[in-house]
Amino acid sequence: MDFLPDEFKAYIAPGADRAGILQQYLQDKGVDSAIAAIDGKQHILVQFDSRFYNPQFKIKTVIAHYDRVEGSPGANDNSAADFQIADWAGELARWQGFHNVRIFFTDGEELGWNNGTLQQGAYGIANVFRRLGITNDDIYVFDSCGRGEVPILAKTIIPPKVSAPFTKAFNDLFSRTQELLRRASPGRWMSLPVPYSDNASFLACGIPAVALTMLPAQEASLYARELVNSKSLSEQVMNREASRQKRLSGEQVDYSYKERLPHTWRLFHTKADNMESLTQESWRIMHNILMTLAESKSI
Repeated sequence: MDFLPDEFKAYIAPGADRAGILQQYLQDKGVDSAIAAIDGKQHILVQFDSRFYNPQFKIKTVIAHYDRVEGSPGANDNSAADFQIADWAGELARWQGFHNVRIFFTDGEELGWNNGTLQQGAYGIANVFRRLGITNDDIYVFDSCGRGEVPILAKTIIPPKVSAPFTKAFNDLFSRTQELLRRASPGRWMSLPVPYSDNASFLACGIPAVALTMLPAQEASLYARELVNSKSLSEQVMNREASRQKRLSGEQVDYSYKERLPHTWRLFHTKADNMESLTQESWRIMHNILMTLAESKSI
């Protein structure tokens, strides 16, 4: 696994001080970071010098959670994206001109897996953004980007009662993200239902946000065919919150659809989410996406 940083093995080890390792790694790359304590969660904020920001263009807020489920190495969920983005932060610190990027490595994303969106660490950040009136950022969430070569832009259900301006802003961000992927990975990206990510926290606060992940090509193609063959699969994948509410109320929930999810996603929260499951090609493609994002500008 020569493509992985030396610090990666320590980062996924049992009992690792992941926040400390990540902050030291950033510092070694010449990137300052700070702990942003919100609602009992310890988020890591990377904000660059003022010369890297131009107020005439939107801020691009990049999110990647650094917590993991106990008992799993969490190599793909979400250690890979943490290091991919940390490496990128080192390049942004030496950028020529402005890039308008700020980064949050969030704590507590995995709490939302069984406990709902409001328990996710990013919900606290989104709530602060809403209170401060920070609703015009482009927010990109990267989750599980260390396996495969096909970028996946998560399809999102927009609640029917949201405002027209919100719907317009989200659709605009989604469309621009599609164009970003066309440039960064031409002919090799898809938009599919994804059963996880911190962007749900921002959407719950009325702030548009998109989520991106990665899959091996064969898995992505097979999953796309499953979605065509089963009209209910997409709804089951994208309505995990409704399933959670049914489970809490004692109703029977059919989870058999999980057997039709990509193998990569079925590794999550298990010991098999390890270094050996990662693929080198994902690092190259993620670098292309992140560099294209840094170069993009939106008013």
